[in-house]
Parts: sequence; C-alpha cells; structure tokens
Amino acid sequence: MLQIEGLTRRFGAKIAVDSVSLHVPRGQMVGVIGRSGAGKSTLLRMINRLTDPSAGRILFEGRDVTALRGAALREWRSDCAMVFQQFNLVGRLDVLTNVLVGRLHQVPAWRSLVRLWPETDKAIALSALEQFDMGSLAAQRAESLSGGQQQRVAIARALVQEPKLILADEPVASLDPRNSLLVMEALAEINRRYGITVLVNLHSLELARSYCERLVGLAAGRLVFDGPPEALTDAVARELYGLEAAEAFGPATAGPGAAHPAIQDHPPVAARPDDRPAAVH
Repeated sequence: MLQIEGLTRRFGAKIAVDSVSLHVPRGQMVGVIGRSGAGKSTLLRMINRLTDPSAGRILFEGRDVTALRGAALREWRSDCAMVFQQFNLVGRLDVLTNVLVGRLHQVPAWRSLVRLWPETDKAIALSALEQFDMGSLAAQRAESLSGGQQQRVAIARALVQEPKLILADEPVASLDPRNSLLVMEALAEINRRYGITVLVNLHSLELARSYCERLVGLAAGRLVFDGPPEALTDAVARELYGLEAAEAFGPATAGPGAAHPAIQDHPPVAARPDDRPAAVH
C-alpha cells in the first residue's frame, strides 16, 4: 500500500501541495485530476522523490520513502517508475535501446555503456514492445516515431523496470485524441495484466472517468475529492476545474479493454509470482 500523510510542498511563499493524505491499495488505477497548477505534478514528483516534501511522509509497504537516501533512494526509483509528458527518450538511439534503459538497475554499468545488454534483458524489452504492438519498430530511431508511439515506448521502458508502482505525469497532454486513447489503454493494460498500481495525472476528466477506478481531485494544492468516478458530480467537477471546465470535459470515446488498432492481444510478458514482468525464455 502507498500511504501519503500530510504531504506538503512549498516554493517560497507558494504552497503547491497542501497537507495531502491518501491511502492507495496495491493494484488500483488512480486518476489525479484538477486544473493546471493544482499541484498534480508536484504530488507525483514527491512520491518519486524527484522533489522533496516540505512536510509530511510517504510510506510504501511500510518503507518510509521520505527518509531514503543514496542506494536506497535509487532502489525506490526502480520500484516507482515515472512516465513523463515529454517522453524523455533519447531520439538518436533505437527504440529497443531506449526500452533497455529501464533495465539499467539490473546490469553492470560497463555493459550499458558499451551496449552489451544480456540476451534476457533484450527479450524482456522486446516482449514489452510487442505487448503494445511496437515490436516491429524496435530498430528505428526513437525520434522517427509519432508522439503516441514515443509515449508507448516510454511506458514499455517503465514496465521493464519491474516496478511496483507507475506514476504517469500528464502522459497524454501533448497527444491528439486517438493517441491519447492508445496511451491510456497501454497504462490500463499494465494495471489489469500485472496488478501494478498506477497513478496518472490527467487534465481530461472524461479520460479519467473512462479509465480510472478511483479519482483524486486537487484544487490549489488541497485534496477536495477522493472517490469512484460515478461519485464525482458535474457540480464538484466544475468546482475543481473552474474556468477550464469546458476543456476538461472533452469526450472520451473508449475505455479499459476496448479494441484499438495499435494494441493487439499479444502473449503477455512472463510474470513473477508478484505479477511483475520478468524474463521471457
């Protein structure tokens, strides 16, 4: 379980996240919603420890994440994978190598520097790509792909970390509606197939309602809603989004499990007993 207790982040006189407390059971897919500047990204960055809290605690399976330093912090960032709005791929490298970056914590540094990846790691990376119908693009340079394809490569990279938690920070913000659905389906597939907990920041309320079993609403850094999508009334949603309500209420045309042309039913990556992906032999 992920436990957030009184989490606060100040930037000078501004409070970006204001005493937020949440308990997230393992295996949930949670949408973090709210207008721009509500504190959604800061919250996720604190969970991953890319940003340090000003106050409060983060606990995961009894481990105090806020106290971690050095090697223990690096281990946490392997367990807690991040997917960013801008993909964070190395454009000049091929797709397979970009995914293999997610295995850096599993191999000696010299192997990654000279790109002598173990065959088992290559199999894991290729299997993750094939799961999202991207295997045929493994040899292409990442910069040659569309935005939606690049984001699915970034999700495959997160998956091969064998994480217990995935944090997706506005993963569809720069994508068109069709690619937004493909990326959300990829995250939902990981959640369904492996039971990995997913927290995803979304500006689109309709995407959040379509794909997430629980919504957490932030306004001015404070938690103002926490519950299932059906409990979020239009009145509360408008309170959350204010003048941005019209943009946030854009339509979503699909939901978890819907058939998409770019996501096929491939054989799953082999899983460990705790349901995280492992090597394919």
